[in-house]
Order: sequence, then C-alpha cells, then structure tokens
Amino acid sequence: MRQSVSVVGVGDFTPDQIVTNQTMARAIPGWNPELIRERTGIIERRFLCGIDEETGLAITPVVGLRSNTDMAELALWDALKAAGLSPQELDAVFVVTCTPDRPDFNYDAMELHRRFELRPDTTALVVNDGCGGTPYVIDLAQKLIGSGAMNTVAVVASNFASAFVDRKVYCDTLELTPGKPLSGYLSMYVFGDGAGAVVLRGTAPGEHGVLRSTSGNGHESLVLRRGGGAELPFLGAAARPVDFAFVVNGHEVAQSYPKLMRQCLSSVGAEQNSEVKRYYLHQPNKRVLDRFSAQAGLSADTVASTVEFLGNTSAAGTLVALSMDLKQGRVSLGSGDLVCLAAAGANVHWGAQLIRL
Repeated sequence: MRQSVSVVGVGDFTPDQIVTNQTMARAIPGWNPELIRERTGIIERRFLCGIDEETGLAITPVVGLRSNTDMAELALWDALKAAGLSPQELDAVFVVTCTPDRPDFNYDAMELHRRFELRPDTTALVVNDGCGGTPYVIDLAQKLIGSGAMNTVAVVASNFASAFVDRKVYCDTLELTPGKPLSGYLSMYVFGDGAGAVVLRGTAPGEHGVLRSTSGNGHESLVLRRGGGAELPFLGAAARPVDFAFVVNGHEVAQSYPKLMRQCLSSVGAEQNSEVKRYYLHQPNKRVLDRFSAQAGLSADTVASTVEFLGNTSAAGTLVALSMDLKQGRVSLGSGDLVCLAAAGANVHWGAQLIRL
C-alpha cells in the first residue's frame, strides 16, 4: 500500500568561523577581494578549518569539530530533535557529499551509523555527489518510503571545502581546450562549509507532504575533479596538482544553470506558481542565483538566499536554507506552507520536490 511522504524534521550546522574575501585573496591569489565580490556576489563564507594566509594551506582544528562527519552529525541531531524521533527509528541514512572524510567504504555514513547507534539493519550509504545530489537522493528516499519498503529516512548533505584549501592545487590551471585555461581559485572563493539534514517519514495519505518529486541526469561538466581514481591515482606520475581541485567551469555553469533549473521547477509544477511561499534553490553564487530568479519571474522575497554570507555549501545548501527559515519562522512544519526544493550541478544530477509542510 502506497503512503504519503512527509518532511518531519530539518536541521543544519554551519561553522562559526567567518572567512572574508580579503583572507581568501591572500591565501589563494587570483582575484582581489573587490573582484571576488563583484563577480560572485559573495562577501564571506564559513569555514571549519583555519587558513594560513602565508602558505595558502588549511589548518585543521586540533580539538572540537574537525571533520565532515562532525558537521553531518550535528545537522542530523538537529533534524531528529525537530522531528521528535530517536535515531533507532531510522531505516536509512544517506549522506550526500563530495568531501568525505575518507573516500572509500561509505566511511562517513558508517561513522554516523556508529555514532547514532543505529539498528544493524539501518541502511547507511554515502552518495558521492555535489549540488544536485540532495534533491536527487530525496527523490530516491520518497520512492522507497512511498512504496512501503522503508518508513523513516534521513538525507544528510554536507560540504567541507576548507579542508581542501591548498595554494599549489588551486592556483594551477586546467585546459579543457587549447588556449582556454580554467583556474581552480574560483572554487575556493565561492565554496563554504556546512551541513543540512532532512528526515522523511511515511504517513497516511493526506494533503501534506511531498506532492511532486523528480530527478534526472545530464552530462554537462559544471565542476571537474579528475584526480583520485584509477585513471589519475594520487601518486600517479601523470597527475598534476589541479587534478585534485574542484574546478568550477564558470562559463558552463552560467549557460547550463538556467536551463537545468527551469527543468527542475517545471517538472514539479513550481515555475511561477503563486502558491509557493519559498523556493530553496541551489546557489552557485549570488549573481547566478539572482539572475536566474529574475529571468524565471520569481519574486526576490520568495527565493531563499544564504550564499552571500555562507558561501556555496554545495549539496548542503538547500537544506541549510530551509532549516534556517524554519528556525526563523518564515515557514513552519504542519502549517501547509508550500515550498520547492530544486538543484542541479556537477556532472549532472538534478532534482526537485514540491512539498506542503
């Protein structure tokens, strides 16, 4: 018997440490602080790691929070508290991240499984993905719950950009075509750290919950990271520093983002839907988000925007923004507020949900 899928809890975590454009420009030379703000609309971002401006390297905290899993854990606790559920009620935890603490064996998801003392049969998987991965996996989760295969699923999304700060890596260049180099420094300027989590649960059919959900695949290369696999091992002779950078193809993002996001919104009936109270869209940077919102006819007060001060938190962005709105009372669970989550990115996963809270 199919059932409705409701959002019962949302949580977030962002570090306290504020990193300015001035610090980033000194650590990773490329653009000056004014140009960073002019081209991206970003004023500052939140980092868990410190930055050595002289060497251009990350400084991992010695005590306290110091990992991707630490951020994911706090976001999930926050979501479970909001839901009023115990960890043992979870049937699955999906961790969406492209910055895991360890790259193999589902480490971050399994570590959450251990820390939360989840049931042995609770599924724990890492989905190695970026911006579009969160609604993509939410779509998977709602299908599992809607079919009756599972009842309660947590999707945790995180980004730990500060751990990858390295001047040698991000000041190297990647040539996709001769004479058109891409530098990695743009990625260091736009990304920030953070984690978000949502708990989905099966409920009796009703008016609330996930009304429409979709996901799909494209093949645009919006963000490239070539190193670390069998083709370019970490110690391989053919590997260059830039192969281990997350390199944003700014031109491709500018061209593809509007098309992909319109597809997301139209797929769930959220494009220019006057009933939608808030849109939680992927935020590549402030300029791209604002330009798309205007072109799509979305009023500024309906589009959640955190990127100006938090940076692009990749997979975590939509959930962090939703969690913040819930805490500030802009929307509320059980209210019937209609909201839309939509994101697309990386290589490309895209997805969207139209949800009545």
